[in-house]
Amino acid sequence: MKTLKTMNQNDLGLLVENCPKVKISDFLRKYRMRSKENLIKSELELQGINIELGITKTCYGGTRFWFKCPLCQSLAGVLFIHPLNSKVGCRKCLNLEYRKRRYKGMIECPRK
Repeated sequence: MKTLKTMNQNDLGLLVENCPKVKISDFLRKYRMRSKENLIKSELELQGINIELGITKTCYGGTRFWFKCPLCQSLAGVLFIHPLNSKVGCRKCLNLEYRKRRYKGMIECPRK
């Protein structure tokens, strides 16, 4: 005579893959991003600079913070303060050039 096998929870289709997950890494990522953003904003406020931040996603699931240029709203890693009128903006908006680029044609001798 065969004995009947007792059923357990896995026989009902309860698998790990079917259950919702609560992962600590998701919470850490969320709050780490908020804390970084708050730290950057508070540091800018201490320096008296009112600049918005932009956020983009990286290829591997991370995030990258950028400054938003107050003049054109484009994302930039570096903003400048114009020495004459104290405007804050990106290199393009303030019409700034690099020294090497500005004098490039004057320094180089033509080749024969």
